[in-house]
Amino acid sequence: MPLHIAFLRAINVGGRVVKMDQLRARFEGLGLANVETFIASGNVIFESPVRKAKALEARIEAHLRDSLGYAVGVFIRSPAELAAVAGHRPFPAADLEAGGNTLYISFVADPPGPEAAERLRGLRTDLDDFHVHGREVYWLCRTKISQSEVTGAKFERAVGVSTTMRNATTVRKLAAKYPVNESRTKKDI
Repeated sequence: MPLHIAFLRAINVGGRVVKMDQLRARFEGLGLANVETFIASGNVIFESPVRKAKALEARIEAHLRDSLGYAVGVFIRSPAELAAVAGHRPFPAADLEAGGNTLYISFVADPPGPEAAERLRGLRTDLDDFHVHGREVYWLCRTKISQSEVTGAKFERAVGVSTTMRNATTVRKLAAKYPVNESRTKKDI
């Protein structure tokens, strides 16, 4: 069965706490197999015979809304897509490797259009830079994100759609942990 990596929005932020065993149980309740979580920020790895990410996202979003009582955005990537996201270098190596700089990756449902890219260019400062690539928006923060003039709300308004953000380190660890073409079913061992 294909492996899927879901990035959830609104899990364990803003006072909405969901224990990872409860989150895994909700995914298993949908008939998804080999469900795992990766850190407590809403990263869920699972197998499903359903290959269409949009259909899975809608099904999981509806189930989580019903069971948690609030909307949870779901952004699914395959291991190959995640490897491409983790390997993309949107900024010069010197910027990515400089001490104090952090790269964040925001996942969106559909590629942001040129209007979003233009709004993000308008948010650029000496401390913040942005890059749109496919269904991800990369944010290079040359300070602590809490010290940036760009808030999460400003960022999301510029993108124009709901997003969920992860530190690039987390994304790279996930890509390394679940490499392309990995299958975790006992039948394949």
